Amino acid sequence: MEYSALTAEITLRSVVTKPNKIAVGELGGVWLKQWFAASISLPLFLSLISSSLSVEFLPLSADLTSYSLHLHQFSDQTVIEMARLGKKRSAKQLQLVITMVIVVFMMYWVWYLTSVASIRGAQIRERKKNKRLFRSLFLNHLIRESDVNCKSLLCVNRRTFSIICEMVRDIGGLSGTKNMSLQEIVAMFLYTLAHHQKNRTIGNHFLRSGETVSRQFNLCLRAILKLHEHLLHKPTAIPDDCEDERWKPFKNCLGALDGTYINVRVPSQERGKYRTRKGTLAMNVLGVCSTNMEFIYVLPDWEGSAHDVRVLRNALSRPNGFKVPRGNYYLVDAGYTNCQGFLAPYRGQRYHLKEWEGRRPESAEEYFNMKHARARNVVERCFGLLKGRWSILRSPSFFPIRTQGRIVMACCLLHNLIRSVMPTDDIEEGELSEDDSDDDDDEPEFITSVKTTDKWTNFRNT
Repeated sequence: MEYSALTAEITLRSVVTKPNKIAVGELGGVWLKQWFAASISLPLFLSLISSSLSVEFLPLSADLTSYSLHLHQFSDQTVIEMARLGKKRSAKQLQLVITMVIVVFMMYWVWYLTSVASIRGAQIRERKKNKRLFRSLFLNHLIRESDVNCKSLLCVNRRTFSIICEMVRDIGGLSGTKNMSLQEIVAMFLYTLAHHQKNRTIGNHFLRSGETVSRQFNLCLRAILKLHEHLLHKPTAIPDDCEDERWKPFKNCLGALDGTYINVRVPSQERGKYRTRKGTLAMNVLGVCSTNMEFIYVLPDWEGSAHDVRVLRNALSRPNGFKVPRGNYYLVDAGYTNCQGFLAPYRGQRYHLKEWEGRRPESAEEYFNMKHARARNVVERCFGLLKGRWSILRSPSFFPIRTQGRIVMACCLLHNLIRSVMPTDDIEEGELSEDDSDDDDDEPEFITSVKTTDKWTNFRNT
């Protein structure tokens, strides 16, 4: 009895112990396949094994069949729990790895951008330094090396350039900026007028942007226009003791006037107004000059289709327009009316200078026309010098039509300044000085209309 009981107990213990070892071994193989396939670390695997082995077993009094079923149930639940825990831990590890990769990538990207920015900054500073050096060398070549370079590139000598800079600074109110000197602004303006270059080309020469070139050009243009009271020549009548053979026959004459065409670019809807009788698009400019080829009055902005007489009437009707004192007159061509203040030649007779080559006048009218043509030719020569000096007046410019009219006026003002101060024009500065003292307080009476009169016709005949 005792033997049988002992045998049963040993058998039961061996049966209970053996299936437990077999179950644990089978579970270990499954766990190894699953967790190593999912890249789970060995410490996690061992901790899960230890936790599963600490589970309390069934009572020894249970039968083998029920114990086996319970052990299989226990194994499935443990595997599910371990899989759930492994997924959570693997997700956390994956998130940690991704975060570390992102942090490393961002650190590298910040280092790369910092390096690129430092290199780029050094290149920009070096480029700016080279631009400033080249700009100073180019400006020195323009205005400081010699009068030959200054005349060929800016159409003025160094002394005249300095005078222009002083006048636009003191009278025009133009000043240099932080990055651009006054001399460079004036040189850029004169270079544009002398060579008729676009903003892009001027920017390439002076290493400036197109916006800077355009802005400084317009500022300098406004400053030049403010000099009109100082640069426009004051008319002086021909005295009785004049010794100039050209002007000696015309006592009390103030000069000559005429109109000229300046080619322009206009919008398509306005081309009809600016089309001349020759079919070109141009602006009709009225120019009045003195005997020494300096402008007294200039009226631009009129359309090319307008007649010269209409432009003259408009100039006389303006409040601050063209003034002709009574008793004085200007020489005009046959396109104008012969009236008080404006002496025109005889029509139907030879007039132009080319017609007098090798021939003598045969009547008093022809003799008058010959003298008239020789004197009035001063305005034609004045326009020729103006267009010959400033290339922007010889071809259509790319500026708006209003700006083109201002450019014409600025070129005339600069023409007067050059004629007065440059020695190549053979005119001394003292000749243009005017005595402001006037003992007569009465204002002179001016001519305000263009009308023919018998009295004026008889004056021409005598």
